[in-house]
Amino acid sequence: MARFTPAERWVHRTTAVLLGACVVSAACLYLPQLAELVGRRALVVTVHEWTGILTPVPTLLGLVSRAFRADLSRLNRFGPHDRRWLRSVLRRDARDGARPADKFNAGQKLYAAYISGAVLVMAGTGLLMWFTGLAPLVWRTSATFVHDWLALAVGVVLLGHIAMALGDPEARRGMRTGTVDREWAAHEHPLWRTGEDRDG
Repeated sequence: MARFTPAERWVHRTTAVLLGACVVSAACLYLPQLAELVGRRALVVTVHEWTGILTPVPTLLGLVSRAFRADLSRLNRFGPHDRRWLRSVLRRDARDGARPADKFNAGQKLYAAYISGAVLVMAGTGLLMWFTGLAPLVWRTSATFVHDWLALAVGVVLLGHIAMALGDPEARRGMRTGTVDREWAAHEHPLWRTGEDRDG
């Protein structure tokens, strides 16, 4: 059954490549062992700066897709079933029906909100660090502090996202091919009403 349109999958893949390159280049800039292994610091800095600036672009371009806009709307809604899903996860309650979810579960919604906000903050603080004439020294120092610690948090959250994806082959297939098994959808996302918003 259909889950994601080509436009939605393109946004996800392109964002993943850009954010991945941004995180890897950051690691090469901050970890001496990687810096020595890679070398060419100026090139790594350029890759980091441009991938950081370009990371929000696929989402902005994706707004032309009706299906993508519909999914953003779904991700932005947090209902009683989402609170129940979170409580079940915290209690490690994996019984059938204990974790009700629409097209996206509460964990996916929280991840999307966190990563969206983090990307915007990283872009803003990164611009202050890149263009030193934009703000006074105290602002740039604060921006560097926020940028560095938020980068570490983003890296940890991304690793969690990848781990969750590796643990769910059907969810990966949905993002890779656009379709998922109907039984999987009924079990993992029982509140999801299909057939909506599929024409963008």
